[in-house]
Amino acid sequence: MDVAIAPKRTIRTVGYNGSFPGPVLRFPEGRTVTVDVVNNTATPELVHWHGLFTPIDADGSAEEGTPMVPAHGQRRYSFEPRPSGTRWYHSHVYAGRNLHRSTYTGQYGVLIIEPRQNPARYDQEIPLALHGWNPFLSTHGGGGEGDESSLEVHYDAFSVNSHALGAGEPVRVREGQRVLFRIVNANATLVHRLALPGHKFLVVALDGNPVANPTAVNVLEMAPGERIDAVVEMDQPGIAILGDADDKVRNTGLGVVVEYARRTGAPQWTAPPAGHWDYTLFGRKETAPEPDGRIPLVFKQKWAGNRAVDHWTINGKEYPKTAPIQVRANGRYRLIFDNQSDDMHPVHLHRHSFELVSVAGIPTRGVMKDVVDVMPRTKVEVDLVADNPGPSLFHCHMQLHMDFGFMTMLQYADQPAPPSTHGHE
Repeated sequence: MDVAIAPKRTIRTVGYNGSFPGPVLRFPEGRTVTVDVVNNTATPELVHWHGLFTPIDADGSAEEGTPMVPAHGQRRYSFEPRPSGTRWYHSHVYAGRNLHRSTYTGQYGVLIIEPRQNPARYDQEIPLALHGWNPFLSTHGGGGEGDESSLEVHYDAFSVNSHALGAGEPVRVREGQRVLFRIVNANATLVHRLALPGHKFLVVALDGNPVANPTAVNVLEMAPGERIDAVVEMDQPGIAILGDADDKVRNTGLGVVVEYARRTGAPQWTAPPAGHWDYTLFGRKETAPEPDGRIPLVFKQKWAGNRAVDHWTINGKEYPKTAPIQVRANGRYRLIFDNQSDDMHPVHLHRHSFELVSVAGIPTRGVMKDVVDVMPRTKVEVDLVADNPGPSLFHCHMQLHMDFGFMTMLQYADQPAPPSTHGHE
């Protein structure tokens, strides 16, 4: 499909129901839903229900054994959506060097699982999905003569929801409102840092899960796959840009205008103060009790250079040769993410959530996530309760890392092994 994200700027991609993002889906927690997926493309597809505790046949992972949606075919997903909160759905297939597949495309959308009881503490709710377009492989040096760097993914356009900055409808607010932004970073590879000049974000949930210590910050930092729920007090009347702190990224589309009622003029932008994103701000300053077992996972880079793509290992092996993470049902395990590379890694575990217990040596409790961005040369420790038996995929949510080795399986003892396929075509 062809979609105009701005005047004279049309994107050709694959999307859901003729648009991107796909429709905002709202499911009541714990009530069985049925979704019919019709694949009108020439290649098999999968839809991953990111952040949900689904059975493996509905999760949307070939590595776990979810059946593919065949080319020019269809498949019915049926499951009980849980837990409540901001989730999302997206394509989950191997892309490799084909940047017209999977999370590089418009196959993504916001998914809100509504709790049984939901006392509203806000006046308006705004879902926002961030994405990059026209991806291409290049080196930092631009690929000129003598450039021996490895290839990375770059983009020449961005959008928030369906439009680039200034091309779509603004977010309309009134002075005195409390607005809940449900934000999803649906970008395949990039971290985004968001600001709204003159305002602070009260972070109330990370990856859809309420945090122990809601805290106001100037900037939201989101790696691929992460979600943030943040309440903003609309107390600075005017017209401003909610956008990426990086000027180049914002000026090529990553932003949306926030417009107060009865205000006119050009949208304003002021660079936010420099700062360091810190997950522990949103938790309790406590030390977690001892787990039933500790599982170290060391992340390393296999540098390629010469304008090739780097590969990645977990405990010295690339997928599918990685050793599975072995657990027993209902055990509590401390996964130690040891990033010994010079790149950040937003690691995601399917079908489960985990609790952050240490970030760069700082203890914390009460922050539940399903993606955590592990900074270069840093350790993050999380506690996982193994309470959803069945093979579960663990991977970096940067598509280029995932496709070039950065995956393994969580495997329950006395459960069938996952299929040998790993989705690579």
